[in-house]
Amino acid sequence: MAVNLSIKDVPEAVAERLRQRAARNHRSLQGELMAIVEQAAAETGAPAGLRSPGVQAAGEIAHSRILGWKTIEQLFAERRASGWTPDPSLARAPLGVDIIRADRDSR
Repeated sequence: MAVNLSIKDVPEAVAERLRQRAARNHRSLQGELMAIVEQAAAETGAPAGLRSPGVQAAGEIAHSRILGWKTIEQLFAERRASGWTPDPSLARAPLGVDIIRADRDSR
């Protein structure tokens, strides 16, 4: 059963830093706060039954089933560790930013 938590009287400066952190990690503020809480719960060595699915204690094998809780750097590190390499033809593919810019400029 899920529990709702609430933090009252958060200073605006702290809230803004959290919003910026969420944006850097491509998450909503709610998603960023959940990631922080899950990380803190894992660091305290909470018993397995008290941790959310996908949160591992030290020494446990990572089998995350929660989507959207990893940074792009973490995802790439996992890919590289598994031996994945990008197809060489991808180097010639247009960048997303170039496609968006061309679409915007065509209007």
